[in-house]
Order: sequence, then C-alpha cells, then structure tokens
Amino acid sequence: MLTGSTTLRLDDRELPAVWLRDNCRCAQCADPVSGQKLFGILDLPADLTVDDATDDGTDVTVRFAPDGHVSRFPRAWLLAPATPDERTEEGKQFGTGAIEVAWADFRDNRTQALEALLVRGFVLLRGVPVAEGAVLDVAAEFGYVRETNYGRIFDVRVEDNATNLAFTGREITPHTDNPYRDPVPTVQLLHCLVNAATGGDSGLVDGFAAAAVLRAEDPEAFAVLTRTPVTFRYTDADTDLSASKPLIGLDPAGRIREIRFNNRSTQPLRAPHADVIAFYAAYRTFAEIIARPAGRLDFRLGPGDCLVFDNTRMLHARTAFAEGGARHLQGCYADLDAVASRRAVLTRRAPLDLLADLFAGPGAADYLGESVSQAAHMLQAASLAEAAGAPDALIAAALLHDVGHFTGEISGEELMAGVDNRHSHAGADWLAAWFPPAVTEPVRLHVAAKRYLCAVEPSYREQLSPASEYTLTVQGGPMTPAEVAVFEAQPGAADAVAVRRWDDAAKDPGTDVPDFAHFRPLLERVLRR
Repeated sequence: MLTGSTTLRLDDRELPAVWLRDNCRCAQCADPVSGQKLFGILDLPADLTVDDATDDGTDVTVRFAPDGHVSRFPRAWLLAPATPDERTEEGKQFGTGAIEVAWADFRDNRTQALEALLVRGFVLLRGVPVAEGAVLDVAAEFGYVRETNYGRIFDVRVEDNATNLAFTGREITPHTDNPYRDPVPTVQLLHCLVNAATGGDSGLVDGFAAAAVLRAEDPEAFAVLTRTPVTFRYTDADTDLSASKPLIGLDPAGRIREIRFNNRSTQPLRAPHADVIAFYAAYRTFAEIIARPAGRLDFRLGPGDCLVFDNTRMLHARTAFAEGGARHLQGCYADLDAVASRRAVLTRRAPLDLLADLFAGPGAADYLGESVSQAAHMLQAASLAEAAGAPDALIAAALLHDVGHFTGEISGEELMAGVDNRHSHAGADWLAAWFPPAVTEPVRLHVAAKRYLCAVEPSYREQLSPASEYTLTVQGGPMTPAEVAVFEAQPGAADAVAVRRWDDAAKDPGTDVPDFAHFRPLLERVLRR
C-alpha cells in the first residue's frame, strides 16, 4: 500500500488522494440523513496526499495531509467496479421473451415489473381494470405521468380527420413515439379497452439490439447514424414541435443509449450531397435490420392488457385493421428516471424487511444471560437514545448495535462460551452495505467503548451486569493507556461511548418500548443513498 503520495495503491487499484477525500462519508463530511456532502471541492486542500493508511482486510483507514483528516472506507467499496449507466446497452438484456405480471398481484411483483422494464425494455400487465383512465393508475405505480400536447392521457382509436396516423386503421411500422421532443418521453403505456377489430395486432422490436447488429455488420453505417442529426417535427393547429438528434444516440463512452426512429416525422436532411447519400444508405440498412422477422415480437392486446415499454429503446408497431371494427387503447407517457428511482427505493427498503425479520425471529431469543430478549434490549437502547434527543443516525446505531450476534460467523452463544465473536465488527460490516459510517462506526466501536470506559472510569466497571462483566474478559478486558489513546483518536469514538451507555442501561424487563415498526421510518431516513 503506497502512502505519502497523491495516490493510494490498493491491490491493483490506484486511488487518488483527492478522490478518497472527496468521497469521505464521516459525520464531518456528509449529512447523516441526506448523505449529501457538507463541503465543496474548494474546501479541500489543493495539495492533498495520503499521509498514512491501514488495511485490516475489511476496512481501509486513511489519514490525509496536510489537514490530518481521517477517513474509513469499506475495502469492498473501494474496489467495487464502476456503476454502469443502466440507460445504455451495458445495462440491458437482449433476446428475452415477454415478462407478464398479473395486475392483481402487481404489488407483490412490483420489483420484477420494474426490473423487466429497465433491463428487458418492456413488461406486459394482464388484468388491468377495463375502465377509462385506468392507465393512469398503472403509470402511478411506475412513476409520474408526463403530460404532453396530447394531455395526460390519449386515446388510440380511429378518428375523423386524424392529425396522426396512429389514429387511423393504417399499419404502423416500428417506431419511436414523439421523437420530435427533447427530451423524448422515455416510457410509454398502452392499455387496451376494446380490440374487436380484424387485425390491429401489436409488435415490438428491440432498437438497441438492432443497432448492435448494425454495428457488427456495417460499422461505417452505424457511425453515420450516430453522427448525423435528423430533424423530427410534428405540427397541428396548436402545436409545433421539433428536435434534431441522430437515429442512434450514444453516451460519451460510445455505448448505445437512445434510438429515435420514426419515418412519419422526419424532415428533409439539409446536408452536403455526399453526407445525404451516406445517410440514406445507412438508414436503409438499419431499417432492413429492424424489419427482420426474427427480431420482432408480435402479440395481440386484449381488453385489460397494458403494455409498458421503454420508448427510447423498444420500437413499437401495429398491423393494419379494418376501421369498422372497434379498437380502443388508452395511453400515457412517463419517464425511466422515476422507474429506476422506484426500483432503487424498493431495493433499499429490502434490508429493513430483513432487519424486521431478525428482530421478530432470532431477536426474540434470550440476550446472553440477561433478563430481556435481544430485540427488547436493542429497542430499549434505541428508545433511550431517542429520549435523549440523539440524531437519527445515532438512534439507528443504538437500535442496531448488536445485530452482529445474528449476522456474524460466530453466534452470541459462542461468545458466552468464551469465544469472542467480534459482533461489533461483524454487525458494522454487515450494515455497511446499506448504512453510512455515522451509523456503522458507533456499532463497530461499542464493544471497544466498554473496554475504554472500564479503563478511564473505575466506577463504570462496577455497574456492569454479571453477563457484561464476563464478556468483558472474553473481549480483552480494560484498555491499556496506549489503546485508550488510539480509541479516543478514532472518528465516532464519542458516539460509540454514548451507544455504550444506552446499551448498559437497556436491560430492564419491566420497560415498555415501541416495536421495530416505530423506528422503521427513521432507519429509512438514514439508509445510504
């Protein structure tokens, strides 16, 4: 591990000192509730170096120069790969079949539906109530309705003097909706109310997959379509919308991120002759790939079916139908950022479900020779912290300080048998996947805080319960003067002492305390963002 320089080397990774310091999440650097930084780049020394670093295999502690700031990072977090942009091809699955979810069971399968939309490009909901406006209820489960000139909701059915070919019985070839907008609506919902027409079947083509085929088969055509802006336009009596974008949009790393393909709204390409010729050759090649039957999924929407798809990726189509037959879909638009947010929140809440199960299950067992259960002990500690007016992160630490008895490799029973289970570290490491250091560090240090208090407050040890006195000896006994100095210098030491005192007081079998559900909103507030 290289120190004393502007770079920290960890395994085969080089981590710049300024990057490490900018990503510190200690209580001095990040708000414990929002997780937002409490400093700006100009608040950091311009000549930052790594003055010292220690690696215990789980965490890496770094002291910076010239300001002497100390940061602790989970080792796995430092070595984690870059988070992919899920909007690009890198975060997608190609060539997969339809994911169908019954609307009656949607709440139980919402994560699956959101995942399907984000990763596979679409999801088909079955059994949505056949009622006008029901598509808005579906959209609310995925995010927020994007209102356009068509309103919050639009009807897809045959109209007299239609201003859009979608409102006729004509065949509609694979296309992107609203390519003339910037930004384009990224999610579209189509809910079938009636489909008694002959024809009028729906189809989807994965535009990302088609673009990837183009890149493999004709790289120059792919390049032409990524660099040639095409103007799309839509007008009616009250609207005049236009946007100029390439048919294939890339991110800065060259990954496919957006498809805009709609022959009905393209405007004349005003470019030099050679560029126009090259564009049309590439355009035709791309259209031929999109038209390949093997790349198209055809299906018929029946009453109660609602198709939800990524409009920047999936090109949707419709076969022609006899205009005398009844066919009525209602649709609306939404956006992928809200869908990704919903999935992230559901994923973030998952550990709270796990914690609730721990409190109700293993937590109901006896607490290491004390007269209360493990769960009652932790709930008492959190209640004491709450009564003391402690900040949310510290209340959370008090509530969760002993989860390491359940999540570590060595149980609390083995601790009572004389084997140190290092439950403070096991719990902090387990919680670090979801909670910031303001929560995990007091948990990590609460056992050390007992040893510390025994060393600096002789009367403190006299108040320990017999079980706590026994575990003190297993955990190393009172600290030496050198250990005291090291403990006091650690970030979070004062908070750990506070948790320790609540820990010691939280063993009264006659105390009524709120249940886990009372603290759940608080835990959600302090989850790592």
